[in-house]
Amino acid sequence: MSESEQPAPPALPLAINLQYTRDLSFEVPGGAEIFATLRSQPNIAVNIDVQANRLQDDQSVYEVTLAIKTEAKEAPETEGGAAGRTVFIAELAYAAVVTLTNPPQELIEPMLLVEVPRLIFPYARNIISDVTRDGGFPPIVLQPIDFVALWQAKRAEFPQTAGNA
Repeated sequence: MSESEQPAPPALPLAINLQYTRDLSFEVPGGAEIFATLRSQPNIAVNIDVQANRLQDDQSVYEVTLAIKTEAKEAPETEGGAAGRTVFIAELAYAAVVTLTNPPQELIEPMLLVEVPRLIFPYARNIISDVTRDGGFPPIVLQPIDFVALWQAKRAEFPQTAGNA
């Protein structure tokens, strides 16, 4: 090896085989009336979850699903009052099929629940933005997500035994 040749960095033991929209729903419960009567920007709540499932017991192939639910409700008429009607609901389950190649055991869960969602999030974010815009509302542009914090919160909520992802 000459001085100018650099050793190749080690390959990441993770390959995204494919990604796809597993489920997509957009609903405007109030129909056309909401467009005529909405007086102010709605309050928008966002809920995000990540799940990983092994597809075959004898292989390290997993489906990782990033579930995003956005719900817009009319702002309360008075400070601290109850939220008004539901303006729209957008739900997306965006998935990736990934292969892990001889990963260290302690890295399986963070790769599936942190790294894969981080890689597919921009695609899911784009879909949510497009569907809300195409639904007649200003596009919802989701802010970046701290998937490490999400994973840690999930672990604290549901303690798991070693080896389960």
